[in-house]
Amino acid sequence: MELKINYQYTYFIHPFVVKQKKYQKYILRLLKDKNCKLKRFEKEKDLKLYKYFTPKMREFLFSTFSLTNAKYAKLKEMSLDTQSAILSKYPCTIFEYRLKKDIQGKAGTEKGIFFKIRKIEIICFNTGICFLSMKTNIEDDVTFADVLNFNYKFRDIKQDNRTLNNYDKINIQTDSFSSIDKITDFIKSITGSNLEAIKLDINTERFLAYSYLCIDQSAWNQENSFDKIEHNFIKFARVLPADDVASLKEEDILSLSKWKYTKMGISKQAVTLFTSSTDINNYTILPNEYEQQYLYTYIFELYKKIYLKKLSLEFKHTMKVKSARKKFINFTKNVWIQEVTEDEIGTIFNHKIKEILELDKLYTEVKNEYDIVYKELNIEKNKNLTIVISIVLVASLVFNILNFMLLSKN
Repeated sequence: MELKINYQYTYFIHPFVVKQKKYQKYILRLLKDKNCKLKRFEKEKDLKLYKYFTPKMREFLFSTFSLTNAKYAKLKEMSLDTQSAILSKYPCTIFEYRLKKDIQGKAGTEKGIFFKIRKIEIICFNTGICFLSMKTNIEDDVTFADVLNFNYKFRDIKQDNRTLNNYDKINIQTDSFSSIDKITDFIKSITGSNLEAIKLDINTERFLAYSYLCIDQSAWNQENSFDKIEHNFIKFARVLPADDVASLKEEDILSLSKWKYTKMGISKQAVTLFTSSTDINNYTILPNEYEQQYLYTYIFELYKKIYLKKLSLEFKHTMKVKSARKKFINFTKNVWIQEVTEDEIGTIFNHKIKEILELDKLYTEVKNEYDIVYKELNIEKNKNLTIVISIVLVASLVFNILNFMLLSKN
């Protein structure tokens, strides 16, 4: 039986890396783009977001919370060069790419899947690690198969179209973008060269998927258990097409006790939330929280992973070792040991993301590199100190001998 859909959206996330010495220029380029606007977070407007994150994390991720109306007005009066210099010092700066109108498209070659790109954000960390985030949703009479096929197809649009078969092709029908190539060109204009990302072993051809789905209550309620539709959830969680089959390990399924009729699937390539409209919160409150608090939590953990990879690479370069040591210490103090949220479900979600991304393992590997470098530097330091002391002792001995010879002559 085909599942009926009440509500759905998918964010496609593309990490990219800007050279740190060029980061301020990149911020300046975004400021000069008339379609880009600095996203300002305000306590009254974004109260749930404000309360969700701890003060330290709020300061790290959303620096604009500290901008009063007067400070914000003063910032906007400054030259773009000055604004970019100030914003490049913030740990994280977020821009909204304002679309003239929703970008409408069509996926598939026969019946087609009509969809829109609703929102685009560019999330920039001052280490040069950035994320392009695009919110999409399917229009008209949405079927569960449409959601599966669209997510499966769209996440690979950056691949060379010549390598895709007919099933995988997406045809775009919109005034803004005449073809899928135009969308990929647009993405490249934002993210620039893939060279820095490739150095860090980041997949630049596939989007990460962050998806929300609320099915009609008739399929999942008190009389109809989740077991009957679990195979559908598995496809959704694994970002598989409708005609595929797969298995899902039990530890990859996270139940959220705070809400009824919800199942979360987390993997290295996707985070998905599968819900039923049996609980009214699942199509009123939860969709908004999932694309705010939890989305930024996910991106923050992705940032940690990429930054640790960046540090690991720097530890392998002799010229960058000393600066990498300082960066690793600052990262540990200001990011790694900091609590992200005190929210019960948010804490569970955060820990699960860290587990799936294997962040603890990666951090330990980088720490081991740090320890080795630290010991080598200390050995070298002690060696140099020993040499200096030896030279001083030899010089002192020679000086004493000369003095003794002079005294003997006298």
